[in-house]
Amino acid sequence: MSAFIDAAFSRSRLVVLLLILLFSVGLISYVSIAKESWPEIVRPTFFINTGLDGISPSDSERLLVEPLERELGSLPGLDRIESFAGEGSAYVIAEFRPGGNVDEALDNVREAVDRVQGDMPSEAYDITVAELDMSQLPIMLLILSGPVPERTLNQLADSVEEVVSSIDGVLEVGVVGKRSEFIEVLIDPTVFQTYSLSYDEVISQITRNNQLIAAGAIDSGTGRVVLKVPGLIEDLSDVLNMPIKVRDGTVVTFEDVAEIRRTFREPTSFSRINGQPSLTIEVVKNSGANIISTADEVRQRVNALQADWPESVQMDILQDQSEDVSTVFFELQANVIAAVVLVFISITFAMGFRSAILVGLSIPGAFLTGVAALWALGYTLSFIVLFALILVVGMLVDGAIVTTELADRRLQDGDEPKEAYSFAAKRMAWPIIASAATTISVFVPLLFWNSFLGQIMKPLPVTLIVTLTASVFMALIFIPVVGGLIGRAQPRSARAKEALYHSEYGDPRKIGGMTGTYIKVLRWAIIRPGAVVLGAVALLLASFGFYAQMGNGVTLFPSSEPNVIQLQISSRDNISIYERDRLVRLVEDRLWKYDEASSIYAQSSLPAGRGDEETIGTINLSLLDWDLRRKAALIAEDIREDVSDIPGISVQVSTPDGGPTAGKPISIQIIGGNKFSQSAAVDVIKSAMASVGGFVDITDTKSLPGVELSINVDRVEAARYGADVNILGQSVQLLTQGIEVASYRPEDATESLSIRVRFPSENRSLAELGNLRVPTQTGLVPVSNFVGFQPTERLGAIRRIDENPVVTIEANIAPGLLVADQNRKLLAEIRSIGMPEGVDYKFGGDAQDMAETFTFLLGAFISAIFLMFMVLLVQFNRFDQALIILSAIVFSVGGVLIGLLVMGRPFGLVMSGIGVIALAGIVVNNNIVLIDTFNQLIARGQPTLEAALRTGAQRLRPVMLTTITTALGLMPMVFGLSISLIDREIVQGAPSTAIWVEMSSAIVGGLLVATVLTLVVTPAMLVLAERKSDKAKAQEPNLGTPDALDLT
Repeated sequence: MSAFIDAAFSRSRLVVLLLILLFSVGLISYVSIAKESWPEIVRPTFFINTGLDGISPSDSERLLVEPLERELGSLPGLDRIESFAGEGSAYVIAEFRPGGNVDEALDNVREAVDRVQGDMPSEAYDITVAELDMSQLPIMLLILSGPVPERTLNQLADSVEEVVSSIDGVLEVGVVGKRSEFIEVLIDPTVFQTYSLSYDEVISQITRNNQLIAAGAIDSGTGRVVLKVPGLIEDLSDVLNMPIKVRDGTVVTFEDVAEIRRTFREPTSFSRINGQPSLTIEVVKNSGANIISTADEVRQRVNALQADWPESVQMDILQDQSEDVSTVFFELQANVIAAVVLVFISITFAMGFRSAILVGLSIPGAFLTGVAALWALGYTLSFIVLFALILVVGMLVDGAIVTTELADRRLQDGDEPKEAYSFAAKRMAWPIIASAATTISVFVPLLFWNSFLGQIMKPLPVTLIVTLTASVFMALIFIPVVGGLIGRAQPRSARAKEALYHSEYGDPRKIGGMTGTYIKVLRWAIIRPGAVVLGAVALLLASFGFYAQMGNGVTLFPSSEPNVIQLQISSRDNISIYERDRLVRLVEDRLWKYDEASSIYAQSSLPAGRGDEETIGTINLSLLDWDLRRKAALIAEDIREDVSDIPGISVQVSTPDGGPTAGKPISIQIIGGNKFSQSAAVDVIKSAMASVGGFVDITDTKSLPGVELSINVDRVEAARYGADVNILGQSVQLLTQGIEVASYRPEDATESLSIRVRFPSENRSLAELGNLRVPTQTGLVPVSNFVGFQPTERLGAIRRIDENPVVTIEANIAPGLLVADQNRKLLAEIRSIGMPEGVDYKFGGDAQDMAETFTFLLGAFISAIFLMFMVLLVQFNRFDQALIILSAIVFSVGGVLIGLLVMGRPFGLVMSGIGVIALAGIVVNNNIVLIDTFNQLIARGQPTLEAALRTGAQRLRPVMLTTITTALGLMPMVFGLSISLIDREIVQGAPSTAIWVEMSSAIVGGLLVATVLTLVVTPAMLVLAERKSDKAKAQEPNLGTPDALDLT
């Protein structure tokens, strides 16, 4: 390493040029790298769909779902299978482990589907496989609304779709709520008897007369003429003039017997924003595209279009992720700058301006090098990366501080700058490399966190590893070389020079000021090392006891203040889209009084056939800025109470917590048994929830039966009248959605319009079904002559998870309660009540995630300790000193708990857990440098007590500086502050800071305690270890010699 450092000093201009190049590449990378809220997670997920007309849910489970599950269940990398068996339909959602290869997983799924296709019933639909890409969710919703005709709103939406789709960063644009048009041919049922028409005659007449016939060509010998028979329908007049029947020389056309019009299909959904009918345009960005610049361009293009719109048409933008990303990025970037400034000020105060400039260079140098590496590795700049940069600010300067501080001492002794910085870099090379290696080894196990949360947090260890690696080169190469060019001895007072002399050569006890006070405490500690170590153990145990009694419990992931409240309206009955919309409006009307909402967006819809049969609509309340209103949880409580008395519906009110996970925190899966025992188990758990209290928005997936109308045909009796099932089916279709007979494309349409024949609206009702007459050879015959109508039970859908029938109960918790506490109480209550025989249950949701997270982080912590132990053995080649350094990590956990107690925060498994692991890497750095100095003094022949005291005197300033810089960098986050030096503004409690308070509090609390232990307990433990060695015993009598200090 010394040769490498000497080579750098001998080519100083090249090193400076490389530093400038790193800054330039880093700046380009920072501008170019994609920016987003959370990292894009690759989790291969596929939707496998099939069906079979007329089968029950139990038959669908047996014939369709189970064969698919058997084939899919053995696929490599499969994490979870969720299945749904309904009447006539079935689907399976196959989720693979996060981070897997999507193409490979898709190939495996398709091969499995091909294998199972032969085992499916021959009448079953072809199995389809579709990828569910969670990263391709809309980044913004453009809501068009206003009192204009529906066709006008559709045309405006089409123009927006066309313009936005052409933007480079946009993957796709979809219009939701737009009804498609069709040509409706309305024929009165009596027409069939009047003109003796059959259904087939009417249907086939349009079909046969809507054809383009290529008739060929005639070759006359001298020329060739292409013949064409133009038979396609080009406008409505072609349908009106189309003949149906000829009677006594009179041609009967459709104009004589039917009403033909261009209209819209029956609605399957309604949407409104602030009470006005609306259409929703969903914008999905390309993977890797910059969400901020993409959204800005969308807004610019749409604003340009609005100039030509009617004044009454309004466009609202909802769920704009770019605004959240932009706001949080600005706040986090401001905090990064503030952290750098605070660190720079502290270094300037302790070491002088010139040294602060040198140390400060290591921060942007390592930052920008790290960003360039992330860009090259294909990562995006997310919230996780920005916080990692804040976290690492203090760590980045550790090596530079140690190098610069030692060089400053050499400059005071009269060395030239180049010699001083070269010596400092070579002397501290291995301690700095060992310190960085131990810190990096702490984060290496986190790279193998393969769960969904682990993939979310993966950019954190990657960022820390690349920036810490860059900081080593900054501390040993770039900063010393620049210091050799611009370094100067800092002017010191006579008192400071005297203190420096005594710490190096004289009597440390003669040093005054704060350092002198520390020396007195250290002298007391090293004389009584056993008592000091026992005191540290007592402090650790006390911190655990205090937190157990007074702490705020355990959480999975910290929540932040949401900017939206979501309402989900459910009903158990078969109700029409109009009744669904009426019920949604009842809820909507209760919300107008909340002036804390900036907009109210309501949707009502028919089920999509994916297990959402009971959901009739949703309402999203976009809230004012967090500092202009009450907490969202308080508003949600009032809304929940206001809508609780609306009959016939259930309203779930939820507030997204802003974290990476979705779904309700309380989730219990009931496994096994039959539908009766599962239903009883649901009642038991709901009773337990009521007994414990604190659970809200409780839902379950228990299948409840419904009612449907069966049409039973007596085929023998139908034959008597010349009727059959085909005629009956056509009659029922004419009574419902109609029969599609052809299609054509008008000039003003972007797609073909279907032509459908059906009865007028007054003849399309349930009452008319019983009075329906079908045309036969003997005339119109009432269907009641050979058809019976019977209400039958409609069986509920069957849901399965991992090849087992499952009923899931989910719930939110009331504000102020912790999920872990509620789960613990609920489990105890369920056990006291007892579950029905044959039924098992397990907790999912946050409970499952917490168990998995704790298991991994505990393993990661143990792995990190082992890796650090190996590095320390390489550095010191002594078991006792390696164990002394590792003991500092254990003691620092007490500081973590104290920090969380002081800040009133719970222990978050993800954030506080990662904080403990990160703290382990930070704590060992100071101990390595301290023990390395101690060993150097021992090697020079100094007695144990004197070496311990002199080590403390020499290393106090760098240890305190590294602690202060790390703590100051995180301090704004500890107090939830967002500091903008540019705007000269300090905001407390912004949502962007809430996620990081737990980790910051854990690290700062642990670091402050660990620093005291490093400066006091570590020297005491070193004295204990040396006393037990033969070398120490041989040196003890020398304490009384004239050359040794009498410290007893």
